[in-house]
Amino acid sequence: MLLARPLTERPVTLPTCPPPPPPPNPHRVVALVGENQELYPVTSASAVFGYQGREIPQHYSFRLCAEHPGPLTTTLGAPIHVEHGLDALDSADTVLIASWTVAPTPAILDAVAAVHARGGRIVAVCAGIYIPAALGLLDGRRASVHWELAADLAARHPRIVPDDTAIYVDHGDVATAGASAATLDLCLHQVLQEHGASHAMRIGRQLAAGPHREGCQRQYPPLPTTGPMPDSLAGLLEWLLAHLADPITVEDMAAFSGVSPRTLTRQFADQLGVPPARWLLERRLAATRALLEDTDLPVETIATRVGLSSAVNLRRRFHTALNTTPAAYRRSFR
Repeated sequence: MLLARPLTERPVTLPTCPPPPPPPNPHRVVALVGENQELYPVTSASAVFGYQGREIPQHYSFRLCAEHPGPLTTTLGAPIHVEHGLDALDSADTVLIASWTVAPTPAILDAVAAVHARGGRIVAVCAGIYIPAALGLLDGRRASVHWELAADLAARHPRIVPDDTAIYVDHGDVATAGASAATLDLCLHQVLQEHGASHAMRIGRQLAAGPHREGCQRQYPPLPTTGPMPDSLAGLLEWLLAHLADPITVEDMAAFSGVSPRTLTRQFADQLGVPPARWLLERRLAATRALLEDTDLPVETIATRVGLSSAVNLRRRFHTALNTTPAAYRRSFR
């Protein structure tokens, strides 16, 4: 009879991979944080601009900074430790302002102003908008602002045009996102602008993110004062993405959802801020951009795959939306 050997507890050693080398000449993204920091915008930005695995090219670097480095309180209840001070902004290409700083200090204003003066990009999320607002960077411009802050922002900075409906507004040098939940959309939008739709979609798939939302879409659907809550469009949107190549009409969408075309159009306006046909066209154009970047398929074939029926129709829609041709876009991003 064989006796089993007594089990002894030993530490389990898992195989590890060496850390990836830093990307050459990365676009440096620095998130400016503060006390009572909400973590969602920070982790969303880190997920987009940080390391996504060896299969996805790394074009960005990401780190945190604060006016006073060290432990900072968070809305989660657990503190975070920030190593870098405002001097980290000296080399930043993009500053993501995620702190709730309604009255920014002169040191913060000077540091952010210096980034903008040398051509850096300022991205303000939720109450972070008060920093570019105080610097006058949004004077005469439309800015996405959280609906709870719109009245206060207008009173403090009357030259700004606050928009409490759009999820984000991008002016190139300054971008604003009204709500923390829009951080992921705005960050993916930046990747799309700088490295093309295919790269942004790969990062989105890696994060299992939902369909990318354009800035014109609504921050939130209005709640009814009476009656039931509005139905979510999630099931319909997933069905549309799976059937881009099919000739789909608003009537088809309404039939899938079990409502009238008029009701469906109202739901899109309330929940997404765009008509259903426009939402579908934007998804088809995003798929077109990805295929132009990743494949050598002719335009006629791409048009069929994304449901734009013909090369002539694709070129017309593409030029109207992006002010360029599919061929020129392919040469730039292939």
